[in-house]
Amino acid sequence: MYMTSKKIVVTRAAHQAIELEKMLERRGAVPVPYPCIEIEPEMNSPEFDNGIHGVSRGEFDWIVFTSANAVFAVARRCEMLGVDFASIGEARIAAIGPGTRDAIAAVFGLDVELVPGEYEAEPLAAALAPRPGTRIFLPQSEIARPVLRATLDAGGADVAAVTAYKTVMGRGGADVPRLLEAGQIDAVTFTSSSTVDNFSRRLTEEGSGIDMVGTTCVACLGRKTTGSALALGLTVHVTPPENTLESLVSSLDEYFKKT
Repeated sequence: MYMTSKKIVVTRAAHQAIELEKMLERRGAVPVPYPCIEIEPEMNSPEFDNGIHGVSRGEFDWIVFTSANAVFAVARRCEMLGVDFASIGEARIAAIGPGTRDAIAAVFGLDVELVPGEYEAEPLAAALAPRPGTRIFLPQSEIARPVLRATLDAGGADVAAVTAYKTVMGRGGADVPRLLEAGQIDAVTFTSSSTVDNFSRRLTEEGSGIDMVGTTCVACLGRKTTGSALALGLTVHVTPPENTLESLVSSLDEYFKKT
């Protein structure tokens, strides 16, 4: 284990950070929590509520989850509406990656039929390849990229794309600006473009800005996250071959082995 005693910033939402923190600890690292996002489920959307009720009535052929956050947001809203989401009739479920698949199993006890080989919107749309008239329920983030819905629409699917949750600025955690300034951070991890953007915003509000990162190792999960970091002028040192937390941690360990 080459991460022993390395201080690694975790920018995920507090409710999501535990899994990554445990993985880092098993490698001997010291997780430094710095939540850069928080998830707020949508509680005032007739479209979202209609979609949930439609699922319970068996009105969809596919239910597509693009994040674990969407799973948790749907579960919370179902509880408030008194809907048993697990009663989905003949609907099939697709998930963008193994983390989302595991969340579906844990929260709803349902099997996922489709997980694309690459864990991004474009491969997911290609794997679904819906026939004209296929009915799809797509609960997603307020800031979700339009590519998945647009591709499914272009294929003739009847897509109920609804906002299930909002991503807002995180708060709390360690005094990362001070630790960066003192050279006491060994790496910063990002798992989404939102964590990158809000990390920059937090550093600007609490420190002197994104330049504080300097030559500190930056590890990004996925091409979109990497692109967001590069756009802010960060040097990305670690991008794992697979879009999973396990691959992220293993790649970080390999990085420190070489440095």
